[in-house]
Amino acid sequence: MKNKPLVSIIIRTKDEEDWIKPCLQSIRNQNFTNSYEIVLVDNNSKDATVKIAKEYKVDKILKINQFFPGKAINRGIESSAGEKIIILSAHCIPESNNWLKDLTSSLKDKKHAGVYARQLPLPYTSPDDSRDLLITFGLEPRIQKKDFMFHNAHSIIWRDVWKKIPFDEKTKNIEDRLWGKEVISRGFNLKYDPKPKVYHHHGLHQHGNNTSFRAMNISKVIRNLEDMNIDELPNFLRPSDKEVPILVPLNRKIKDSK
Repeated sequence: MKNKPLVSIIIRTKDEEDWIKPCLQSIRNQNFTNSYEIVLVDNNSKDATVKIAKEYKVDKILKINQFFPGKAINRGIESSAGEKIIILSAHCIPESNNWLKDLTSSLKDKKHAGVYARQLPLPYTSPDDSRDLLITFGLEPRIQKKDFMFHNAHSIIWRDVWKKIPFDEKTKNIEDRLWGKEVISRGFNLKYDPKPKVYHHHGLHQHGNNTSFRAMNISKVIRNLEDMNIDELPNFLRPSDKEVPILVPLNRKIKDSK
């Protein structure tokens, strides 16, 4: 990267070959005139995650052996140069080509330590995960002066704030909430902005196929209220067009045709 980027995008991965391609494809399609870099922090992926990332020419690939979320984020930021730091899970797919512009523009006030933004379920996200995402990430923007809710699957923070308050490297989860509590205790605010959006298949708690009482009806009602339509999905996220790797076991070696 010849010029110092305005924005650094930190993506954490582990065996994300199903999602890293649409994630990077969406990022590379952004309507964004400023410079940015992508730093991939990979936790010993055994699949094609890193290979796909190289195809999309990410700027840096870091390898980590023992995964702690805060530690992975800190290492990614240490290797980056942007004034603003976007933290994005590999299975979070930017919803539109204006995502990067909207998310970067959302963080302007130095009083705000960071912004976390909206996460939407996919049509094939489980009912419990859909319900959690739709309820947690609503349509109303807010400034949080006491509430330390923050979510690193889709967020942007100031590098200057991170230098003073890095993420906890020992906790195995909720490193974002711990960081949110610390920045608020130091006099900063947190911001939620519903305008920048990503699709997040796994949801907040990764319920999988479990379906609790009423979850399906609740998610359907909210989707209908907000007029969510599968036709609005980009082609690479529609079930009919999604690309997935297929493994074919063989009992003999294939000769190289070259």
